[in-house]
Amino acid sequence: MALKTRPTGTCSSWIAIVSAGVAAGLQVWKLPPALPALRHDLSLTLVQAGTLLGVIQLAGMLGGLAVSLLAELIGERRCLSGGLVLLFLGSAGGCFAWSAAPLLASRAVEGAGFILVAVTGPGLIRRSTPPGRLTTAIGFWGAFQGIATFTGLIAGALVLQVVPWRVWWWAMAVLALAPLPWVLARVPRDQAGGARGAVAALTRIGRTVRSPGPWTAGLVFACYTLQWMAVVGFLPTIYRDSGMTGVWPGVLSAVVGAVNAIGSVTTAALLKRGLPARALLIPAFALMAITSLLAFAPDWHTLPAGTTGQFLCVAAFSLTGGAIPATLLRKVAELTPKGGSAPATMGLFQQLFNTGSFIGPTIAAWLAAGTGGWHSTWWLTCACAALGIALSTWAG
Repeated sequence: MALKTRPTGTCSSWIAIVSAGVAAGLQVWKLPPALPALRHDLSLTLVQAGTLLGVIQLAGMLGGLAVSLLAELIGERRCLSGGLVLLFLGSAGGCFAWSAAPLLASRAVEGAGFILVAVTGPGLIRRSTPPGRLTTAIGFWGAFQGIATFTGLIAGALVLQVVPWRVWWWAMAVLALAPLPWVLARVPRDQAGGARGAVAALTRIGRTVRSPGPWTAGLVFACYTLQWMAVVGFLPTIYRDSGMTGVWPGVLSAVVGAVNAIGSVTTAALLKRGLPARALLIPAFALMAITSLLAFAPDWHTLPAGTTGQFLCVAAFSLTGGAIPATLLRKVAELTPKGGSAPATMGLFQQLFNTGSFIGPTIAAWLAAGTGGWHSTWWLTCACAALGIALSTWAG
């Protein structure tokens, strides 16, 4: 688990790990294109739909540090592999849900699997990636949500035109297990003797938790995920509420997710040039505020650009936001205090990251229900961006 363990894998190792992250992310993003069918089939309210979008993050809210302890004790590769299995079980279990409650429970199981993958992925990449490829690998890891968003939304938009949502859930269950053989074959085994005892692991975790750096960076992360998940998670619903039909709500939402991945990968190139974190974080938050204001404050139906103009604003919002996860994930090593635990830093990141992801869609749905439309979404995004800018001045 040491931060400076010499890489023992190959380029295919980090690609296998990123593929596991994408498989985990697909379990999050299989839901938005299915929401209309789920609301009809299970009689869900808009707020229940928002909770359903966020509940997969619940395990991350509560268990990020617990997963870091588990990773210290049994190894990150075993945790990641177990996470893929839990994702399979949660998705398969959701196929049998006939009301909101069991579907929420199955999403919670998926959330447990997701947090196991998300917490251990960056540490495994650092341990198994050749030094010259590390920044690129971390950039792609920062993009896994965007890649999963694009794939999940566009595939869901097409597949759900011809099959019920339960078939879609079964397909996602199979995909959750697909990277497991590759991970087992390509990612180096957890080091012998890596579990040095619960007391020593707790000491390392405690030293990390007492350090202000991971907390500040984690809150910056939450300011990003809260607004991004609130917007992108409901984007297919927003487009359908505006009168768009067919596959277009899913396709346009998928493109918005894809440009987020492009933003993360592009940021990796900037990080190689030695730009400080705040030089990337502050402009990214500022641009997210501006583009979300432009996307939601005007009534685009009365403007010549119409839906096209709103789509371009939301795409710019997602593209610039992609710089934030890539920047923060690259700083995990330097944010971890001497004698601390890198998995604990990532676990703390994930707890705060997932708190934002959990409450973002619920707040957005509450605002939309209370104001009679999605035009109030910019209140949430601009508030998060302002807080993110303030915290970024302390994050480096």
